[in-house]
Amino acid sequence: MERFFGLAARGTTVRREVLAGATTFLTMAYIIVVNPSILAQAGIDPGAAFVATCLAAAIGSALMGLLADYPIALAPGMGLNAYFAFSVVLGLGIPWQVALGAVFVSGLVFLAVSLLRLREWLINGIPLSLKFGIAAGIGFFLGLIGLKTMGLVVDHPATLVGLGRLGEPATLLACAGFLLIAGLSVRRVPGAMVIGILVTAASGIPFGLTQFQGVVSLPPSLAPTFLQMDIGGALSLGLTGIVFTFFLVDLLDNAGTLIATTHRAGLMRPDGTVPELGRALLADSGGAIIGASLGTSTTVSYIESAAGIQAGGRTGLTALTVAALFLLALFLAPLAASIPGFATAPALVFVACLMAQALRGLDWDDATDYVPAVITALAMPFTFSIATGIGLGFITHAVLKAAAGRARQVSGAVWLIAALSVVKFALQ
Repeated sequence: MERFFGLAARGTTVRREVLAGATTFLTMAYIIVVNPSILAQAGIDPGAAFVATCLAAAIGSALMGLLADYPIALAPGMGLNAYFAFSVVLGLGIPWQVALGAVFVSGLVFLAVSLLRLREWLINGIPLSLKFGIAAGIGFFLGLIGLKTMGLVVDHPATLVGLGRLGEPATLLACAGFLLIAGLSVRRVPGAMVIGILVTAASGIPFGLTQFQGVVSLPPSLAPTFLQMDIGGALSLGLTGIVFTFFLVDLLDNAGTLIATTHRAGLMRPDGTVPELGRALLADSGGAIIGASLGTSTTVSYIESAAGIQAGGRTGLTALTVAALFLLALFLAPLAASIPGFATAPALVFVACLMAQALRGLDWDDATDYVPAVITALAMPFTFSIATGIGLGFITHAVLKAAAGRARQVSGAVWLIAALSVVKFALQ
């Protein structure tokens, strides 16, 4: 392990790496409960989704550890799972098998971009302001879903949305769960979201809102989702925009996470570039392809890996530890199945709060910087579409820069995405 991971060169030990991996796992273990509950709303068997989530996280994290030697874990991404279930399947009426096909194809495109070195052109061509807007917008999208599931937000015939019934036991427990997660996070308690979800679910037992089904058993069958993706349907002309959205959000999400985590781990070069970026993106794209084959939405690098890095993780051994723990989690299916929606919803709202921090990076003195980002962030929840938010944001950025006489500051990548978005909106 010393030779393969270079532990001494990065100033770490096996014990420190294993503890760091356990820390990262605790901060992201909520996904084994939240992801199946979201995918189940798209019609996917929750038991199979649970297994697919654990396996995709384990394989993706192992790929990152072995290929790139980074202490970064992977799992099905928050935001992309919501886009998959609510925008693509429920919003557009597309079968989940076809949506999985779109995830698989987007992973292949991501792989091709990584191999052909087009990634730098795309990543560097998209301004930071739009990256911040996309991150915050996905957070707001998740927040709206979480608030609706908590019962705090309901539809209203006159005002579109309104306040739900706060006297409902499930809503009160969900609100308490959110405050618990936030409070534990403020005190930097490892696994704050997992603890909050479990406590909220347990609190529902006396009210008959939670049906306890046990803790440990053999994993459910993966057969309902394994290799069920419809690639032919995903390649149809009408789904090109969906494939592109999966690809773009995956690319930006992973690029942002890699930049943030490698900087915190002291692995970034002095010129600001990320070493072994190609290997890391290969691991990401491979995780997305494998995850779709197993039956889950796009697998991405997790910013929660920063918790393990803070605990001392510096090599791929941290990621391999996370992979091993996700494999062990396969035997916790009854516990995951016992967690009701009102217990996982507070985690979605808290993740939204974390993702909204991206807006602080905007230049609030430059309207060409902050207006497109804010339009992106607002459009996602209010149109209930991540793709629409991205399209409107890129179009606004290009038009405002041109209006300010700064058209040369608009990269070819932004012009391309803006033009494709105009065509997409025109054909709707």
